Amino acid sequence: METRPPVPPFDAETAATKARLAEDAWNSRDPARVALAYTVESRWRNRSTFLQGRPAIAEFLAAKWQREHDYRLAKQLWTYSDDRIAVRFAYEWHDAEGRWFRSYGNENWEFDAHGLMRLRLASINDLALRPEDRLFHWPLGRRPDDHPSLSDLGL
Repeated sequence: METRPPVPPFDAETAATKARLAEDAWNSRDPARVALAYTVESRWRNRSTFLQGRPAIAEFLAAKWQREHDYRLAKQLWTYSDDRIAVRFAYEWHDAEGRWFRSYGNENWEFDAHGLMRLRLASINDLALRPEDRLFHWPLGRRPDDHPSLSDLGL
């Protein structure tokens, strides 16, 4: 059986680590890598899209990152319990026409005993953004450790 540490039960440190590892994977924009964090039959609600299973997740993410260019994401732990974590997030991206957006949201995660996510419920809103109002300017990939948090940025 696959194991994806940290595993439940979570405490403040392991929940924050889990959120950062998820952020790092998503910032890789590698659908196959991201999909490995989920159970084989993981269920998702992403906005109004409902998915089940790793192949559907990877396909969804590949299409997402074809539309959302120069994607940069920051997540912040909101709360946790034994096998659940809630995070809030913001990401910036632009479309094919060069229009920038900041997408805000909340995710509720439920994990199996091996640390794989079996349920992801995401609520997301998009805000059109002037290029000069962007806040996420790090090189594509992992957010630098010294980058301000969502709270520090007033998000």
